[in-house]
Amino acid sequence: MPPLIDRKKCKRCGLCAEICPEDVFWGSQKKKYPRIKFPEECWHCGACLLDCPGQAISLYIPLPMRVCSKQ
Repeated sequence: MPPLIDRKKCKRCGLCAEICPEDVFWGSQKKKYPRIKFPEECWHCGACLLDCPGQAISLYIPLPMRVCSKQ
């Protein structure tokens, strides 16, 4: 599942597009809401989530990709 952007929190800084290693936000421009051009390319790495200054991005990581550790 691709990243979800909360438009109320988004500062339109373009940092998510700059930081994404797979260009999921390809074609996005600063001062505009980011567009998710290639959602199927998302690796769920969380780079956009961690670097978003407005905390506007949420990411649902599919169950098979979650890391579970039992202690």
